[in-house]
Amino acid sequence: MTTLSHHDAEQLRDRLGLRGDVVRFEEGSLPVFAIGDDLVLKLWPPEHHDEVPTEVAVMEALYGKLPVPTPRLHDTGLLDDWAYVLMSRLHGSEPDVPDVEISVQVGEMLAALHEVEPPDVLEPKDWAAFVAEQRAGCVEQQRKRDLSEHWLEQIPEFLDDVDLGDVRPVLLHTEVMSVHLLQQKGKLSGLFDFEPAMRGAFEYEFVGAGIFVTKGDQRCWKAMMDAYGRTPDPRRVMAYALLHVYSNMSWFMGEMPEADSLDELAVRWFGV
Repeated sequence: MTTLSHHDAEQLRDRLGLRGDVVRFEEGSLPVFAIGDDLVLKLWPPEHHDEVPTEVAVMEALYGKLPVPTPRLHDTGLLDDWAYVLMSRLHGSEPDVPDVEISVQVGEMLAALHEVEPPDVLEPKDWAAFVAEQRAGCVEQQRKRDLSEHWLEQIPEFLDDVDLGDVRPVLLHTEVMSVHLLQQKGKLSGLFDFEPAMRGAFEYEFVGAGIFVTKGDQRCWKAMMDAYGRTPDPRRVMAYALLHVYSNMSWFMGEMPEADSLDELAVRWFGV
């Protein structure tokens, strides 16, 4: 199977000896199916099999460790060419953001997450080397994503002026955003999707959280930082916004408050 239809998913359910209606989740780049009310089946094609060990290791490391529920691993293996992970199903709906109370809960969740020992499988093994590699390709990456010359010409000097050394690597989700969160009755009821997880500087986490959870709302950002218990240097977070694996500054700027320089954006997006 090179693609997965609803019928294919039902066959996979049967082969695993499971019961329950099969419903595909529409969000996400990978096929993910609810199996009844209690289980979720997530599948990876051959070209993405290398992501499965990260998903499994982080799921096991986090289960029961956070103030927000995370999926429990039930099984993992191969079905034809597809790697799969069978996990418990979380319930709720995507939270509306920015929201002060949600921001508080995200801050508390990340404080706990960053205290969990990063699984050995996580990359990069050398954070400084990763940063250097990202930095070497940063301007060209942003140019390919249609960032204007006004901003491109600021990047080298800005990165030169930001000290990204002295890092104690922590377990990073890396994509803490509303689409990877669930809530019920105002309380976060789920965090999921761990295959992008990494080990690295804690400030890297707040690129996604700042752009996709607090969204430039400084009341929400302050609430998240107060709950987290530590306030990052906004210029370091902005540097990681430029260096993030999935950075798209042109798109970010269309969603976030405006400013005239990267220094001003750092304070406007990630400052208290």
